[in-house]
Parts: sequence; structure tokens; C-alpha cells
Amino acid sequence: WTTLDLGGMGLKNIAPALCQYTFLTALFLNHNNVTYLTPTISKLVNLRTLDVSGNKLTAIPPELGLLIQLRELLLFDNNLVTLPSELGTLYNLETLGLEGNPMDAEIKNLLMKEGSQAVIISLRENAPVGMPPPQRMWETIESDVSEEQSGKKKEAIIDASAAVSSVAAVAAAVLFTVLCYNILSQRYATSQAYGYTPSWALNGEYRKDLLLREISGCNADVICLQEVEMALYEDVLVEYFKEAGNYDGVFYPKSRARTMSEKEQRAVDGCATFYRASKFNLVENSLLEYTYHALQRSDFKKTADIYNRVMTKDNIAILTMLENRDTLERVLVANSHIHWDPSFADVKLVQVGMLMDQIEAFATKHLQPPATTATTSADGSSNGSGSGRVYGSTSKLPTIICGDFNSVPDSGVYEFLSKGSVRQDHDDFGDHIYGNYTTDGLSHKLSLKSSYSHIGELPFTNYTPTFKGVLDYIWYSNNTLDVISLLGAIDKDYVSKAVGFPNAHFPSDHILIMSEFKFRPPRREAEEAKFNSTSK
Repeated sequence: WTTLDLGGMGLKNIAPALCQYTFLTALFLNHNNVTYLTPTISKLVNLRTLDVSGNKLTAIPPELGLLIQLRELLLFDNNLVTLPSELGTLYNLETLGLEGNPMDAEIKNLLMKEGSQAVIISLRENAPVGMPPPQRMWETIESDVSEEQSGKKKEAIIDASAAVSSVAAVAAAVLFTVLCYNILSQRYATSQAYGYTPSWALNGEYRKDLLLREISGCNADVICLQEVEMALYEDVLVEYFKEAGNYDGVFYPKSRARTMSEKEQRAVDGCATFYRASKFNLVENSLLEYTYHALQRSDFKKTADIYNRVMTKDNIAILTMLENRDTLERVLVANSHIHWDPSFADVKLVQVGMLMDQIEAFATKHLQPPATTATTSADGSSNGSGSGRVYGSTSKLPTIICGDFNSVPDSGVYEFLSKGSVRQDHDDFGDHIYGNYTTDGLSHKLSLKSSYSHIGELPFTNYTPTFKGVLDYIWYSNNTLDVISLLGAIDKDYVSKAVGFPNAHFPSDHILIMSEFKFRPPRREAEEAKFNSTSK
């Protein structure tokens, strides 16, 4: 049973225990003597019908706005004068019963002339903007790195000695921050998709200003963005980030742009990677178009699933090779947006499999230092006398993989990236056939870890009424990089009162994530051999 009828029983109060029945879809409390509706009724998240008509209510709790599944809200014959603006989030509501209340004339007239939806829209559009959440806190992961080094918790000590300043400068050189953010393409930010959000909060200019302030305020060294429209990148982001922090950028649209006119291309979204030009040189960048890459594999050409399921998804990835200007360390930064649909878990695995294959190929090209950089030994390779770096293998090249992977932590994608392999018969493949991937399984050579796995992942990176969970990650090679700190979660109290994002304070349905890393010093085989021989 999912319906509970307590109508006409002379009730004066609603027992808190009632709110534990979260399976209820219909609750009838009509024709009682109830004077107060408990806010904890908001726990009944599956309610589609709520009838509290014929009581003695003088107010409705704002928390009722969290019951976004409501289709019928019957408040007939009470003592209500007005409605809380929070009810504006009830975008699924079809029937609002208010007759028999000394209701405000504006609400009453609007209901009579234009109906229930008009009242809800009015409440939503005219709701006051509440206080923003407290600033997100940084969580320290590596405790032996001082706050002065990370630059996140304290201001620099102005009167430090020359020696301390020198040490701090060296520490700053090996530290860098990476930000990852699906900013929600304006093309997708519609009232049809986000009915709980005021239209003014979905406005392109409003969202743009909020996004720019949010991203630039983080002051990251590397910024990986998804769902960036070409027009936004060319007309706004390039100049803004250049002025805000001396960033240079790389952008590619999704593959569909290939078939469009120049005007149509400007509305296509893709991925953008920005890097602080005062800290990194761009060695090379490469575009991975999953559809075209799949066509180049001979084992994929033999399966209909590639054509019917993979080729219809035009997601991309950008690979960039960056070189630290001070230390000449190189870091491979991948930025991708994986297909969204939960019913295509197999496609997600195939796309990420191709991503890892391409990262291996791209990294192999950059084990030697760029032509402009002199050579030195590292990672057990032969000695040299210059200032560049030679990496002994792709597994020893520092690697960061950012993106909206549209995959939760118990998915095949997460398992593959974190464990290095998945079996050919993994549940996410289903009964689909993808060449070697479904005959031999998937594997990669990197030792990868999600930076937020140090805190068990965030509570969510995507927050909507129908889904609240983690989809976005910053993966790193944990044998070459250390996580120093992480940008923490959004305030729990704020989140508990929010139906979903975007809203007045958050311009996307995703939240940005950010990690601070430190290059690990290279392990020199000769030194290790010497130590081992003297310690016997």
C-alpha cells in the first residue's frame, strides 16, 4: 500500500512517526482539527497527492516545497492568507486547491484566471534570493605540507627570511591546482529541463557572470571545463581568463560541429582546458573524437554495436601536455565529457577504454623532453647534464584525467580507472560486442586514483531532483603525484533546503571540484641500488 487516509478522524496533531513512511504516494489528512503541519512532512519525498483540506491551518511550512513529486496539493477550507515562496519549486504540481481560505487577493485572482501552474510560477519567479551557502572549505590530505606551502589556509608571511622565501618558492614550483567543472551549456539550461529554477537564474548573462566569478575566484593553475559552447569560449572565456590570471586555453567542440556551418558551430558545446601561462608551457595538444577513433580500430568494424550505440554519441576528449616553467616537470592533462545516458553503461566503458588507449599513445610521444628543453636523467633513465626530464615509461609520466564521466563510484568506469582493468564480461558491457574489449577485457598501465577518494568522494557533484550523486572526477597517477588538499563539500544545511541546481547561487547542475597536487621527486635507481648495497 502507498496511500494513507486519515481523513475525518478528529486529529489535532500529526505524529512525527508518520513522516517515516517515505513510500507514501498519497496522504489524506482532510477534515480534521490540525492547526500545525510539521516541516518533517518534507521527508515524504514520493508524495504525489497531499490533502489537508478542512483543517485549521494558518500557515504552510516552506519545507513543503521539497516535495517536488506533488501533483495535487489540496488546501481547501483552512485559514491560509498567503503561501510560502518555496512552493514555487513544485514544478510538477497540476492542482492547487485554495478555495475556502481568506487568501491574498493577488494569489486568488491569479489562480482563478490562469490556474495552478501560474500561481506556482509566480511564487518561483518572485521568490526572494536567500543567503548563499558558507564558503566551501579546503580539506588537507597530506598533513606534512605546511599551510604556507599550499597557499590555501594562510596568507604568506611578509617578513620571512631570504632562506625561508627560497624554500617556499621551491615548494610553490612543485605544487599546482586543478579545477574540473561541467558548466552546463546554455543550450541545455531551459525551464523545461530545470522547472524548479527561476527563469532569471537560467538567463545566459546571469549564469555567465556567476560562472566567471566562481571559476576565477578559485585561482586554479589548470582549469578543465565541459559543456563549453564555442561562442562562449571565443567571445568571452579566452579574453576573460587571459586578463584574470594570464591563462591560455585549448578548445574543441563535439564532433557534430564537423557537419555544421560556422554559425551553427558556435552553439555546439565541447571541452576547454585553460592553463596558467606563467606556470606552464603547452608542449602539445590532441583531440580525441570517440566516434572517429572507433572507426580506426579494425576489431570494432566487425560489430554492429559500434555503429548502433557508439557511433551515435559525439563526445570528445582533449589531451594536453604541459611543462612546468620552473621545474621542467611535464604533466599530461586529459579533459573529457563521457556520454550521459545511464542505459548506455557499455558505451561509457568503451569511450573511457579508448581514452586510456589514446593517453598511452600520447604519453609515449612525450617521454623525452621537448626540443626546446635540455635533457637530464629521471625515473631510472640514463644520466644527462641538462635541465629537462626523461621519463622511463608512460607510467612514470605525471598524469591528470579530469571530466564529467557520468559514472557513479560503483560503475565499471570507476572500477576500470581505479583498478586498471575490467573483465570482458563485466555487467556494464551487457550482451554487447566491442571487439577486443569484450573478448579480452579492458586494461591500462597507469596507477590511477580519484583525488576525492581520500575522503570517500564528495556527497555529490551533480544535484537535481531526480539524481544526487558523484559523476565528476579528477584522476591522478598516484605514483608520480601527491594530493595535498581538496575543495570540500557544500554546506549540508544549505543543501538540505535546496531542491536542485542550478539556482540563484549555483549556475550549473554540477558543482566544480578542485584538487591541489605536488609533483613527487623522481626515484633514481642508481641511488636506490647504492642504498640497498650499504644497508645489507
